[in-house]
Amino acid sequence: MIEIGGNDRLWVLSGRRGSYALHLTDHDELLHLHWGPRIAVADAEALAAEPGPPERGFESPLDGREEFPVEGGPRFVRPALSVRAAGVRGTEWRFQHGVVSDSGFGDELRLRFHDPVHHLGITLHYRMRDGGDVLERWTTLAHTGAAGDDPLELLRADSAAWSLPARDRWRLSHLYGRWGAESRLARTGLTPGEKVIGSRRGHTGHQHLPWIALDGGEATEESGEVHSCALAWSGSWRIAVQRLSDGAVQAVGGVGHDDAGQLLLAPGESFTTPVFAGLWTDGGFGAASRAWHAWQLAQVIPGGPGVDRPVLYNSWEATEFEVSEEQQRSLAHLAAGLGVELFVVDDGWFGARTSDRAGLGDWTPNPDRFPQGLGPLADEVHGLGMRFGIWVEPEMVNPDSDLYRAHPEWVQHHPGRARTEFRNQLVLNLARPDVRDHLWERLDTLLSGAPIDYVKWDFNRSFSDAGWPGDAYPQRMWIEHVRGLYELLGRLRAAHPGVAFESCSGGGGRIDLGILGLTDQVWTSDNTDPLDRLAIQHGFSQLHPARVMAAWVTDSPNAMGNARVSSLRFRFVSAMAGVLGIGGDLTRWSEAERAEARDWVALYKRVRPVVQHGELYRLRPPDGDGLSAVQYVRGEETVVLAWLHAQHYGEPRPPLRLRGLDPGARYEDLATGEVHRGAVLGHRGLRTGLCGDLDAAVFHLRKTDRVG
Repeated sequence: MIEIGGNDRLWVLSGRRGSYALHLTDHDELLHLHWGPRIAVADAEALAAEPGPPERGFESPLDGREEFPVEGGPRFVRPALSVRAAGVRGTEWRFQHGVVSDSGFGDELRLRFHDPVHHLGITLHYRMRDGGDVLERWTTLAHTGAAGDDPLELLRADSAAWSLPARDRWRLSHLYGRWGAESRLARTGLTPGEKVIGSRRGHTGHQHLPWIALDGGEATEESGEVHSCALAWSGSWRIAVQRLSDGAVQAVGGVGHDDAGQLLLAPGESFTTPVFAGLWTDGGFGAASRAWHAWQLAQVIPGGPGVDRPVLYNSWEATEFEVSEEQQRSLAHLAAGLGVELFVVDDGWFGARTSDRAGLGDWTPNPDRFPQGLGPLADEVHGLGMRFGIWVEPEMVNPDSDLYRAHPEWVQHHPGRARTEFRNQLVLNLARPDVRDHLWERLDTLLSGAPIDYVKWDFNRSFSDAGWPGDAYPQRMWIEHVRGLYELLGRLRAAHPGVAFESCSGGGGRIDLGILGLTDQVWTSDNTDPLDRLAIQHGFSQLHPARVMAAWVTDSPNAMGNARVSSLRFRFVSAMAGVLGIGGDLTRWSEAERAEARDWVALYKRVRPVVQHGELYRLRPPDGDGLSAVQYVRGEETVVLAWLHAQHYGEPRPPLRLRGLDPGARYEDLATGEVHRGAVLGHRGLRTGLCGDLDAAVFHLRKTDRVG
């Protein structure tokens, strides 16, 4: 719902529980008023009538109060917009009009401004979809001049700025990490000054996810005010959070890692930034996560709510590059015997790909390994009752490949500079239309030539030599590569609607709301150690739902090299917290292990609708060596996954106080038949019975009736 007041210069956007308000002064200053509990237009008008801070020579009355701070004028905060044309920098805008319309996804507010000196049109977009509290914001910048006018250089073009009022203290939450240890949660006090997170790598990155949360220091998992925001972009990005001298906070975020220049706009051209979405809740970090999850399941992730992701098997750890058709057939038969629903052939099926040194870019089946192409293997996999998938890495090329020999100019490079080869590969420049056309032709032919149901799309190195020789403004490649990726994925999805896609980047190097709008799930981390994964999955769940979190059961000890040995039970229960997959060498598993795995897969299928589509409650975080647990609630069912990391002498295992249940109802354990009262489960808790080191359990409860 969008309401208008203040002589048509004040707007209030309201969702299920919260409101967002802004107004335009008589001097065309767009000021932020409110982001919090629901308010009426009259409340917003009262806020607009309050006097602003006094003017002082060393302070700006606009800083921290403006809805979208631009460069220039009486401003000293970090600008969300910096523009240069004919040597003139800065922006002075004039309000033109505000429009509220039905965008097809809910009401959208568009505020249009114009800078007559730069011939720059600026449109700020706001949308809050029906039934939720996530506010989507983005910006469109257009060169409105005539042919022959100077181009506009966008030095910085952020999507939005988020303003928060003064508090005694603010606390910042964000996700950090590295390859093999992604999505770790950090929660620290926000001191005066700036905190900047982002990626300079050309992709989202393993080091940070584009999400932050801010609270006053008192929020818990289930209570307290939390403001959070997330950027829908899969390339280099930056979020800067500034605590000002008066205790207020402003966060700006968008594409690119610096202010050195992003795009040139010629007359008639425009640029629309990605969405920078925000959410307010008074239900703590747990309620924030559940709201983010519901919004993504309903509005972002392909397929819509209620679509289950299948149990998959991936052949990489069993075969690596030693791929053959007969070997893959044998693995497929073993996987089908476990109840697997999707069989994926990983790297090594194409070109001259017998190692990571050759073949990348040549997307045709290796004729020695697959003499008749992928069709016969895919048909056999389908005959076993499974779907068939393959691994690709289309944005990369080996120097030892037919593609590179034909088109060395297609890779990112700087003339006269040493070439960097991570993993013996180079990055193709997807900003080039001819590169995208080639990839479309090869991938469309591949997907049309065999019954392929699933594509694992990998990206195994960062940008390092990000040059585009011959282009008039080569730095635009940082943005245009990502837009080219989105275009290519969208085109493939439209042409092959039955094919599902997974985003992978050496694990969790490309996870964000942008890529999730075009893929069905993401590879969370290359680290499949089940204990390490608990912390990774805990951080991932702060923003993203279990429905997209791929998690594998692999061999023990784990291939990551920590030498930890864990039971099949612990490995399965860890991976059942998301989209279950298996990646071990099944030819080395004993018949007893395969029989146990078969039972775990069957159990996962029974709890899958609750795990993948239910509301998540983080009961105990994995921040020590004791007990951790998560709970999912969907309708009358609830599922609890619990892990005991280690047990110490004399240390009791605390019961798990469940959430989201009807206190006046009974709940039956579907495995044991034991009946629990909802009030007791919520107050006293569920006893897990776990003991020893690396123990785990699954509890599946269903509401039976109300207590008399």
